[in-house]
Amino acid sequence: MHRVNTTTEVNGHLNAHQHGQRKLSELERHLLNDFQHNLPFVSRPFKKIAKQLGSSEAIVIDTLNKLKQRGFISRVGAVFRANSIGASTLAAMVVPTNELECIAAMVSSYSEVNHNYQREHHFNLWFVVTASDEEMLNSVLYDIEQRSGFPVMSLPMLEDYHIDLGFDLGMDFERGQETEV
Repeated sequence: MHRVNTTTEVNGHLNAHQHGQRKLSELERHLLNDFQHNLPFVSRPFKKIAKQLGSSEAIVIDTLNKLKQRGFISRVGAVFRANSIGASTLAAMVVPTNELECIAAMVSSYSEVNHNYQREHHFNLWFVVTASDEEMLNSVLYDIEQRSGFPVMSLPMLEDYHIDLGFDLGMDFERGQETEV
């Protein structure tokens, strides 16, 4: 039996005011805060979430789709402990700044890529690739290199450290007050 950590990956657009977007609704905040971890592991997770939040499955799915369109989340899905099933690696690339957005979008288009971040470093594009086996992992890395024209440095995990990453979006729902983000 494999431990499953479920998460909603949140992009860097946590403060909507800075991006000229409206504040998050209470439903949006609950979806982002309450289900970053422990997404229900059932056949219809959004139906279960909707019941917990007093909403409908269709509204929950529509709200998550809109959050994705607005750039608040990049995906909703399971994240498995690295190398517990299949193969995975942390990868890094050196991409010219003027091509970074295009290359990052191409890298993110792979279903095997579950995190993709820009960093202020010589290696400025970092991402995690997870595949069914080493052969598929190497195939994805090779394909990214061929399509981008830039080499990919693969950094497979040597030792596992569990880090519980989550984002507090600034709402204390128990007290019903906003907090600073």
